[in-house]
Amino acid sequence: MANTIELKQQIQQGAYDAAFVKLYGADVDVNAQRERYISVIDQFENEFGSGRSVRLYSAPGRTEIGGNHTDHQHGCVIAAAVDMTTTAEVTLNGTNVIRVDSEGYRPVEIDLGDLNAKESEKNTTAALIRGVAAAFAQRGYKLAGFDAKVKSTVLPGSGLSSSAAFEVLIGRILNGLFADNVISDIEIAQIGQYAKNVYYGKPSGLMDQMASSVGGLVFIDFNDPKTPIVEKVDYDFAHSGYTLCTIDSGADHADLTDEYAAMPIEMKKVAKFFGKEVLREVDEQEFYAKIAEIRKETGDRAVLRAIHFFNENRRVQMQVRALKNDNFDAFLHYVNESGLASWTLLQNVLPLGAVQHQDMALTIALCQQLLDGHGAVRVHGGGFAGTALAFVPNNRFEQFKDKIDAAIGVNAVHKLIIQ
Repeated sequence: MANTIELKQQIQQGAYDAAFVKLYGADVDVNAQRERYISVIDQFENEFGSGRSVRLYSAPGRTEIGGNHTDHQHGCVIAAAVDMTTTAEVTLNGTNVIRVDSEGYRPVEIDLGDLNAKESEKNTTAALIRGVAAAFAQRGYKLAGFDAKVKSTVLPGSGLSSSAAFEVLIGRILNGLFADNVISDIEIAQIGQYAKNVYYGKPSGLMDQMASSVGGLVFIDFNDPKTPIVEKVDYDFAHSGYTLCTIDSGADHADLTDEYAAMPIEMKKVAKFFGKEVLREVDEQEFYAKIAEIRKETGDRAVLRAIHFFNENRRVQMQVRALKNDNFDAFLHYVNESGLASWTLLQNVLPLGAVQHQDMALTIALCQQLLDGHGAVRVHGGGFAGTALAFVPNNRFEQFKDKIDAAIGVNAVHKLIIQ
């Protein structure tokens, strides 16, 4: 552990250049990363004083490559950690209080003497910190106060799950400071999900945290969420001839919690019809044999969302097979299929009653028009608001970006590199 002055010198002298390449890929701008990390340390010194011993931690944002709303039904996904990250400089402060100062937000303090979930903290950063700390305390680890200065390039609302990156970051800090890093990447993800569900109050699956924690391009099977199967997929998108990017629709996530929550609720209603908890436990042939009865019991939208799950879960496995066989055309075909299914079956493109503002639908339609049968586009993540995901031919990317920015807003397109 170095102090802030020594750490800045080490970064300036290139001691961490190899780590930057490992984290962010061979094409990383090393000088930009040096400046970025030194900037965070400068902010730490301004907030907490210079010369203090610090540790560096980071966690990446994630992108969902395949498996839209399958994880909460114990299905399969393909996800990847990307080059937008959340970083922190951390030092013990000799108190019983965790103090986190995130750039652009008000500082948050958590007293370790009270780690109970609080209704007043729902949907706040404090809830995530308290929830992660509570999970570590429940596992028997003795915690102490620390100061953390956090800076993120994972844009809020970008669809890259800035909240999951933050949860994983806090988990990594506690793992490093108090658990000798013995807690696995998978358990760190499970702790983050626990904080999100129980303390933050948002129902969610495990994909976001898992992709951020495990890193790289991964296939994850959540058939048993306590011990998910995680398999690294050895495919280099950089040599596919396509640019991976997200497109910010400009829509606001506010007041959409009920829309998001309705998807797992309705899918579970279908599962309950069969006496099961989630759709992964339901026999698909039996589902179709009894579809008339299910419609009466659950309503048509729930049935359509169940059809999406069965098809999407199978499609993820075909996407993995296509990548392993280096059949990128087949992979893109499945991405487009997934996008169509999310729109027509899962129905997470248009919020109920949206007429004047249909930002996500317009974004996807514009992308399809500009791609003109080349590449692929689909809704990304939760849906309704946020972002779309696109694979754009390299020779079309600049024109694609310019036209999308002109139609939707400057800097709507964000190029991604899988870490």
